[in-house]
Amino acid sequence: MQDALVTRLSSPVPRYTSYPTAPHFDESIGPQAYLQGLEALGTANRLSLYAHIPYCDRLCWFCACHTKQTLRYEPVEAYLKGLHAEIEAIGSRVCRDAPVTALHFGGGSPTLLRPDDMVALKHCLDRHFAFSPDAEIAVEMDPNDLDEARHDALATIGMTRASLGIQDFDPKVQKAINRIQTFEQTRGVVEAARERGVRSVNCDILYGLPHQTMETLAETVRAVVSLAPDRVALFGYAHVPWMKKHQTMIDEAALPGIAERFAQMAMAAEMLVAAGYEAVGIDHFALPADSLAVAAREGTLRRNFQGYTDDRADALIGLGASAIGQLPQGYFQNMPATGEYLRRVEEGGVAVVRGYALTQEDRARAYVIERVMCDFGFSFAELSARHPAVAPAIRTEARSFAASDRDGFCRIEGDRFVLTATGRPFARTVAAVFDAHLSSGRGRHSVAV
Repeated sequence: MQDALVTRLSSPVPRYTSYPTAPHFDESIGPQAYLQGLEALGTANRLSLYAHIPYCDRLCWFCACHTKQTLRYEPVEAYLKGLHAEIEAIGSRVCRDAPVTALHFGGGSPTLLRPDDMVALKHCLDRHFAFSPDAEIAVEMDPNDLDEARHDALATIGMTRASLGIQDFDPKVQKAINRIQTFEQTRGVVEAARERGVRSVNCDILYGLPHQTMETLAETVRAVVSLAPDRVALFGYAHVPWMKKHQTMIDEAALPGIAERFAQMAMAAEMLVAAGYEAVGIDHFALPADSLAVAAREGTLRRNFQGYTDDRADALIGLGASAIGQLPQGYFQNMPATGEYLRRVEEGGVAVVRGYALTQEDRARAYVIERVMCDFGFSFAELSARHPAVAPAIRTEARSFAASDRDGFCRIEGDRFVLTATGRPFARTVAAVFDAHLSSGRGRHSVAV
C-alpha cells in the first residue's frame, strides 16, 4: 500500500521556495520595477543578501545549480568585476540605514575564489550596505577547494555558518556523480572552520543517487552525525538530464527506484532524529539549540530561495548571474547567462530580466503554502488577520479540499487546516494539489490525492 502510494505521488512538484514559483515570472517585470522597489526600502526594512558565484573547478554530475566548470581563473576575475559593479549600482539605490541581517554566498563554488578576492568582495559589500553587528554570513563550501589561506579569508570576512555539501561518502557513489570527497577531508574542513570561531555548521546529504543503497546511505548518515553539524539537510536527487545536460553522465540504470528512494529518505530521517536532531519541515534537521529548530518550534520558520530559514528579513536582494531577489512588491531575477549578465551590469549596473508583481491574493496564498511547508498546516484566524479580504474564499477551498481527501493526508481541526502524519511525508505534493485546488487554479498540477 505504501509503495503504491509513493509511486502514485511521485510526479515532480514545486519546491515552493517562492510563491508563485519561478515558472510564473515574466519579462513584463524588469529593471524599472526593481529599482522602484529598491528605492522604496527604508530604515524599517531588514535586508538579506544573496551573492551567486556561478563557477566550479569541477562539475558534479548530480548538480542542478546554475553553474559552469572553468579550469582557468580569468573568467572568474571578469565575473567578479561585474559583480562589484552590480553591488555598487544596487547599493546606491538602497537606504543606507536599512540593516543587512544575513548574507549568503552560493554557487557554484564560492570557495574557489582566491583568498584576496573573497576579502575584496566582502569589503565591496561593506562599502555599499550597512551590516548589523550580528549579521549571519553563510558560505557554501567545497572541501576540495579549501586550504589554510582560504580558511583564513573566510574568517576575515566574518563567516558565521559553514555549509558543506557531502551527498554521500561511499567511493562508488562518489565516482558515479563525479564528487570525490573523503570523510577525512570533510572533517578537516569542519575542524578548521570551528577553530576559527564559526558557530554553525550545516551539511547536505542526498538520497536517490546512483549505486546508493540503504547500507551505504546509513554509513554516510553515521559519518555525518559524528561531525556533530548543527543542521543537516536531507535532499532527494532530482534527475533532470533534459534540463541539465551533464546529468546524462549518470547511469540511469544505477538509480534506485521510487519506493527505494522513499525508504532511503525515511531511514535517514529516523537515524537523524535518533541521533538527537529535530525534524524541521520536510527535509531539514537541527540540534534543539539551533536557531532553525527554535524557529520551527515557535512557528516562525520561513522558506526562501535557499530553502528553510530563520531569516526574518523582509527583503532579499539577489546579486550575480541568475540570482533571485524578493522585495515587498514581488520577485526579481537577474539574467542567468553569465556573458549577458556582465554586459548588462557594465551598461547600467542592473541585470534584472524578469519577475513577478504580487497581488493581494498571491500574498494570501503564499502565506498558506509557506505555512503548510513549514508547519504542516495553518490557522484560519491568522489567515483572516493577515489577509481579511481573501481569507473567506481560501477557508472555503481548504475545507472543500480536506473533505475531498481520500488518503487521509489532511483534515480540519477546529481553527486549523493540518496535514496528518500520513500526509506530512508528501507535504510538497499535498501543497501542490491544494495550490491547484484553490479558486484561481494557479498551481496547474495534475497530481491528484
